[in-house]
Amino acid sequence: MVEVNRKLLPVKAHFFFFMASMGPILPFTIVFGKQLGISEIVMGTVSAVLPLLFLVAKPAFGYLADYFQRQRKLLFMSVICIMCGAHILLYFVPAAPIRPFSVNDITCEEINSCHKKGNYTVREENSMLYNCTWSANTKHIQVERNILTPEKCSIASKVNVSDLCQNNTSNAYDIMCEPVHTDPYLYSTVTFWSFVILMAIGSIGYNVANSISDAICFDVLGEGGEMGYGRQRVFGAIGFGLSALLAGYVIDLFSTDDSMKNYAPAFILTLAFGLLDIFTCTRLKLPKLPKSESILGDVASLLKHRHIVVFLIFATFAGICDSFIIYFMFWYLEDLAMASGAMSHVKLIEGLVIAAETLGGEVIFFSYAGKMIEKLGYEHCLSLSFVFYALRLGLISLANNPWWLLPTEFFLQGPSFALCYTTIVAYASAVAPPGTSATMQGLVAGMDDGFGYAIGSLAGGVLYQWFGGSWSFLMYSGLALACAVAHFALHIFFLKVPSKPTADTCSTDYQVVSQKATNDSKSDSNESR
Repeated sequence: MVEVNRKLLPVKAHFFFFMASMGPILPFTIVFGKQLGISEIVMGTVSAVLPLLFLVAKPAFGYLADYFQRQRKLLFMSVICIMCGAHILLYFVPAAPIRPFSVNDITCEEINSCHKKGNYTVREENSMLYNCTWSANTKHIQVERNILTPEKCSIASKVNVSDLCQNNTSNAYDIMCEPVHTDPYLYSTVTFWSFVILMAIGSIGYNVANSISDAICFDVLGEGGEMGYGRQRVFGAIGFGLSALLAGYVIDLFSTDDSMKNYAPAFILTLAFGLLDIFTCTRLKLPKLPKSESILGDVASLLKHRHIVVFLIFATFAGICDSFIIYFMFWYLEDLAMASGAMSHVKLIEGLVIAAETLGGEVIFFSYAGKMIEKLGYEHCLSLSFVFYALRLGLISLANNPWWLLPTEFFLQGPSFALCYTTIVAYASAVAPPGTSATMQGLVAGMDDGFGYAIGSLAGGVLYQWFGGSWSFLMYSGLALACAVAHFALHIFFLKVPSKPTADTCSTDYQVVSQKATNDSKSDSNESR
C-alpha cells in the first residue's frame, strides 16, 4: 500500500486547481483574439512583447518572494487573484464592428458577392475590406459587408453565380466573413487595447504564479527532492486537461454562431477553479528557508560556469520551439477546420487536443520524468526532448484535418514538453544556492518562456503569414532537430561532464544533487506521491 505524504496534498491540490483555472481560457486566448479580427503578425508581435515582460517580471517577483519570505504566501495569492481577474475581465471586452461573422443557409439566389474564380478583395464606400473566397466543395464562402450593416452582408444582386450553382438554385451555403487585416481600424479601438492590456496582465500573472509555484513545490520537497517534482506537477496536467476539455465542449454547446463563439462558460469555469485555488493556497504550509545575504550576487555567480550558460541558452531554444505550438497550433487547427467544414465543433476538437496532451503524455512523463533524469542525466534528457519536439512539429505540419492533431499531441506532448519542462525546473532547483530558489526559477523561466517565447512567437507570426501553417511548423521542426544535435554534441565533445547525478559530479562547474540527496529522494519516493 502506498503511503501518501499529507504535507504534499495542498501542493497537489494547488497545482490541480491552479492549472484547472487556466485550462478553460489560456489555450483559447489566441483564437479569441482572432475572433476579434487580429492578424497573425499582430498577434505574433503582441505575443512576442509579452514574454519580454515575463523575462523581467519572473525574476523580479522571484526575488521579492525570496527577500520577503514571511510574506511570500500572501504575495503568491495576490498574483493568482490578479491573474484570474484579468482573464475573467476579457469577457467584458466590447465587440468590434469589424469582427468576423457568418450568415447560414444562403441560397444561390442570395449569394452575390463572389466571382467564380474565388479570391479577390473589394473596397466599397463606407465599407471595411474583407477577403472574399468560396468553395463549392466545402460549402463555405467568405464575403464582405458594409460596415454600416453589422448583422447581414450588404452585397445583394451584384454577381452572377450561375457557375457556382450550376443551374441548381436550391443549393444553400454557410457564409463565413472575416476582415482583411491590413486595415488599421481595429487597432485604434477600445476592443483591441482592452484585449491587449488584459491579456498582458493575465499572462504575466500566470507566468509569475507558475514559476513561484515551482519554487514553492521544491521548497516543500526539500533538498534533494527534485526528482519528486513531476509527481506533484502531474496533478496540474490533469486539472488543465479536464477543464480545457470541459470548456471546449460547453463553448460549442452554448454557441449559436460558428464565427462568434460564446466564451461565457469558459470564464465561469475560470472563476470557479480560481476561487478553489485561493482556498487551497491558504492550506499551504511553507517551510522556513535559509536566507541568502546577497540573492542577486549568489545567482549571478552561477553565470561564471559554462554549463549553466549552455543550459540557459538551450532553455531559451526550448521556449522558442514550444512557443510556436502554444501560440499558433490552434490557429492552424482552425484553418484546417475552416477548410474541412468542421467549424461547428472546433472548440470541442481543441478541448480534446488539450485533454490528449495533458491526460495522455503529460500524466505519464511528469510522473516518470524524475526516474528518467536519474537514469540519463539532465543533459541527455534535454537533448531527447528536442528530438521529440522535432518529430511533433513535423507531424503537425503534415496534418490535413484538425483530427490529425489528436494522436500527435497524445503521444508527443509528454516526451517533448513534460520531459523538457521537468528537466529545466529540476536542474534550476539543483543548482540554486540556498535562499534563492524563487529567484533562480524566475531567471530560468524568464529565459525559457520569456525570452524564448518572445523570439518564437514573433518569428512564428511572420513565418505563418508568409509561408502558411504547414511550412512554418516544418521549419520549427528543423530548428528543434538542430538544437538536439548541437546540445548533444556540446556535452559529448566539449563539456564532457558526467550527466548522471553522483557525488563526483558535484563540482564548481556543474552542481547537481549529491548522491546522498539522490538516495534520500529515493527513500522518500513514497512520501512524494
